[in-house]
Amino acid sequence: MYKYNGLLIHQEQDEQGLIEIVETDGVRALHFGTYPRQSSMLTDTPNELHSKYIRAMMVWLLFKEQPENVLMIGVGGGLLSKYLLFQFPQCRIKAIEFRQAIIKIARRFFALPLDPRLKVKIGDGAHYIKQQSQKMPEQHDLIIIDAFDDEGMADTMQGISLFSACKELLTDHGLLVINLWGTDKDLFRQISWEMSSTFDGKVLFLPVRGRGNIIAIAFADGVGTFSMKTLKARAKLLDEQYQIEFLDFIKDLKRNNSKELKRVIKA
Repeated sequence: MYKYNGLLIHQEQDEQGLIEIVETDGVRALHFGTYPRQSSMLTDTPNELHSKYIRAMMVWLLFKEQPENVLMIGVGGGLLSKYLLFQFPQCRIKAIEFRQAIIKIARRFFALPLDPRLKVKIGDGAHYIKQQSQKMPEQHDLIIIDAFDDEGMADTMQGISLFSACKELLTDHGLLVINLWGTDKDLFRQISWEMSSTFDGKVLFLPVRGRGNIIAIAFADGVGTFSMKTLKARAKLLDEQYQIEFLDFIKDLKRNNSKELKRVIKA
């Protein structure tokens, strides 16, 4: 059976709706009953990052060399979790996924490994963040939020209370990275304001070229400013090491953060 211009290889239903796996020209993709891809993987090179927005979510590497204790909200196909485990041997990940079926899909179709460094919890990501911020603050040097359903961003992934809780869970030098949907202008402006208010304006936005996604990166209070010259040199090295377009990320950060840039990057 063909669907979304590809071969439908798996379909199932859980309480939240339809889950489909479609293959097209060597690309395996996860769908939630609609045309947009939730995750995609090259079947010949499953440990590479294929999707443009997932690649852009690696922008944090410009500002941090090694992640040690990562909180990830939203697993999807598990591609980013798998990539971090593959690239950073010292990395430990706590992943929160709302749908139990998605974890099984990620392991079966996208090779998410059974790794002792990856702990997966089924639950509401926003609830977990707020609850944990009251119990064990300052424990993650990197928080990654990528929580979408078939209609767009999860409704719970916004609000001053959420971002304040994220800040509580970050170490002094921690970073928050979140995948936003830029085509809903009013929602994007609201979330941008909430993040900027929470993180004292230390937030940068990276539009994903050719996509509606915008990746936001927020910096904890202890993160100092960065030299643009140093960042450009680092981007060149990262480009070569990971085959991810970090030099383009630098250009796009400069182009799209005229006011915010000076709070994070000096000339």
